[in-house]
Formats: sequence, C-alpha cells, structure tokens
Amino acid sequence: MNNKERRLLNCEVRMAEGDGEGDSSPLKIIGYGSVFDSRSENLGGFREVIAPGAFDSVLDDDVRALFNHDHNFVLGRTKSGTLSLVVDEKGLRYEITPPDTQTVRDLLIEPLRRNDIDQSSFAFSVARGGEEWDEDEDGVIVRTITKFSRLYDVSPVTFPAYPEAGAAVRSLEAWKREQGQDVLKRAVSESRMRERFLQIINA
Repeated sequence: MNNKERRLLNCEVRMAEGDGEGDSSPLKIIGYGSVFDSRSENLGGFREVIAPGAFDSVLDDDVRALFNHDHNFVLGRTKSGTLSLVVDEKGLRYEITPPDTQTVRDLLIEPLRRNDIDQSSFAFSVARGGEEWDEDEDGVIVRTITKFSRLYDVSPVTFPAYPEAGAAVRSLEAWKREQGQDVLKRAVSESRMRERFLQIINA
C-alpha cells in the first residue's frame, strides 16, 4: 500500500544571487517546504496542520530537491551537499544549489527571477501514530501531523496539482469508522443502563 503523500504550500521560494560586483557565489534556491501550525486548504474532506517537531526524525533522510516532483529533474540532494534542510520557528526551510545548466536556467531560474514560480511542495509519509484527527467547533475535520516517517523530496512547483492525499483519506475513513463505533458503543451502553435501571425500580 502506497503511503506517500504530497502537499503544495504557498510558501516563499526565491533566488539568492551574488551582488553583481564580482561575486561569483553559486545561485541558490531558497524556500519553505512546509510551515508549522498553519491550517491547509480543504484536502478532500479535511484540513491539515503540521506540528512543530514533526520533521525532527527525518532531517537525516537522503532527500532530493526536484522540480515539479519530476525524478528526471534533480536540482539537489542532501547526500551530496547540494540540498540543505533546516527546521526553524517557521517550518522546514530548504536551500538548493542547482546545477549550472542551460535547461535549469531556462525552465527554473529565469521563471523564479520573474516570480512566475512562487510555490513549494514536498513528498512524505506519516509515521505510525504520527497523526491526530479531530473535529473543531465548526464541524471541520482537522488532521494534525506530529511525526513523519519519511521525507522524499522538496520541490519548487509551477502548478498546484491536486494534493495526493490517498493515504490520508484512508486514515480519515478509519477515524470516521472509529468515531461511529464509539457512538454505537455509547448508545448500547446507555440502553443497557436504562434497562438495568428499569429492572431495579420495578423489582
């Protein structure tokens, strides 16, 4: 069963360039793959919040930086030192040193400079027991992710694709079934208590 999910964030993505006065520092792509304590858009029946600390166990994963989640368009990798990941008070910050190729310049660097690309996405799996489901006072179901089991990639993206939330939806349905079972158990228990009470007072 595939538990890999993707999320798109309207997060800062920008270029970090030299000062134009002889600074030959390599270009950097800097952005946030995720922000903490920020409720997502509707992901198909629920909204999602990522708790601080959720990434703590995956920061040493061998993570790729991809463009549009395309495995054929690798921008960096933590193992090679061309991608660095840091968690700060805002969320998961990434810094990519992309390859200096014409393809990357044409398809990514120039659109970033023009602000045609300004969103990020990341691919992940949630750890067992690393999510909590609840329903707020407005009837909105909220999934809070407290721990990831795997971080696959971070990606600057051009289009906000529909979030791949299949694993989350399965988890949501399981939670709903559990809630329904709890309601049924309480109803049966209350019915039995009423029957017992009637037996006592009629004895």
